[in-house]
Amino acid sequence: MYSVENPAFRKNLNSLEQLQYGPRFTGVGAQILGADDKYICQYTKESQNFWGSRHELMLGNSFTAQTGKKPPNGEVPPQVFNQSVIEGFQVTPLWHQGYIRDDGRTPYAETVKTARWEYSTRPVYGWGDVGSKQKSTAGWLAAFPVFEPHWQICMAVSNFPGWIEWGEQRFEFQNAPSYSEKNWGGGFPRKWFWIQCNVFKGASGEVALTCGGGLRQLPGLNETFENAALIGIHFGGIFYEFVPWNGIVEWEVAQWGYWHVTADNETHKVELEASTKDPGTTLRAPTTEAGLAPACKDTCFANLTLKLWEKGSDGSKGKFVVIGIHVAYLGCNQQYGSCRSWGWAMVQHVERQDIYTRNH
Repeated sequence: MYSVENPAFRKNLNSLEQLQYGPRFTGVGAQILGADDKYICQYTKESQNFWGSRHELMLGNSFTAQTGKKPPNGEVPPQVFNQSVIEGFQVTPLWHQGYIRDDGRTPYAETVKTARWEYSTRPVYGWGDVGSKQKSTAGWLAAFPVFEPHWQICMAVSNFPGWIEWGEQRFEFQNAPSYSEKNWGGGFPRKWFWIQCNVFKGASGEVALTCGGGLRQLPGLNETFENAALIGIHFGGIFYEFVPWNGIVEWEVAQWGYWHVTADNETHKVELEASTKDPGTTLRAPTTEAGLAPACKDTCFANLTLKLWEKGSDGSKGKFVVIGIHVAYLGCNQQYGSCRSWGWAMVQHVERQDIYTRNH
């Protein structure tokens, strides 16, 4: 997970700059929740060595450059990166490479000292039917700032060959499933849940599931918040989309350990149920209150059941399209605010928008 905050300010603001621009958090972070739910994070308040593309999901940063070498300001060949960068990363739609060292700021979790990776990605599913134009996560209205959710699934499934060195262990992969998204935006939602899995026991064929919901702040002078959630499933080259503007999404989420989400659109019904006894690992996220701070909980050990039906003529559950059970070390369930999140149940559809406003 890569993050950058206020990249227009390359260093931590001094007192005069804070008076001029207001308090702002700066910096670049890279963090990984890896094998056995161990964790690593490297962060700096300076971003002068960060680079990113305006038009593609391409970014990179040099935490520490090789002596006498200039940090890259764009994608470079893998061997040039290794010659120029001691600690850092570069990411493109088709290539991931990096080396980070834990900065010792996470006493509450079991960590590894270092992580190194090099792997390529081969897209299978984006966010839409195979061979068709891909969709925005929030529909065409996301082109307008007030409707932009700051969340876009880039590849629901891709296969990757390559390797990851995780502490003292090395893992080599050949066509392992992977997933990528652009997340967070200006700050993390007040409440949030997320389920992602692309390995299901019992399913015939390749299945990719992404489900997410949040209580997000809308732009404006008042603190106005909107509940939003969706389910997206790719199966057999077809994209099954469940969003407020084409049906109904309902969810019941405990503070931690239980997630139940149902939805239906004009043609299909879906039900997800996930549970875990694992305590989870607290991760960092960009927040408006404290910058990159411990703010969400994640686990890769969960039981997840997915059921997708065709809808009968009377609106009832018809023929099963896919049923799958996930019990392996893949898929994550996260909920924002492990210290300040409550049980959360909601029904959302196009006729009823759930919006909360608090004036200053």
